[in-house]
Amino acid sequence: MAVIFNIPGALREFTGGRSTVQIDASPATLGDALTALWTLYPGVRDRMANEQGQIRQHINIFIGKEEIRYTGGIMSTLSSGAEISIVPAVSGGTSDSRGF
Repeated sequence: MAVIFNIPGALREFTGGRSTVQIDASPATLGDALTALWTLYPGVRDRMANEQGQIRQHINIFIGKEEIRYTGGIMSTLSSGAEISIVPAVSGGTSDSRGF
């Protein structure tokens, strides 16, 4: 069972410019898929996880349209052909449309 990771622009320098990465290792959980991704592209791990292996607060991960914080975190199960999206949080700016 292959799964597909959608890689955001900010992490593509660590995946050789790839916007998608297919993992063919038959991962049963998101944690298994992440381990496979990080083995292939170790630079991605440091940007996604802290020293304890926890997903950084500013990183959102979706399996399909479901955000993993509500589906079991890294223990979320994967189905064949699952699409995993890594989405860095967006912040900043102003509430005033004039920019001040």
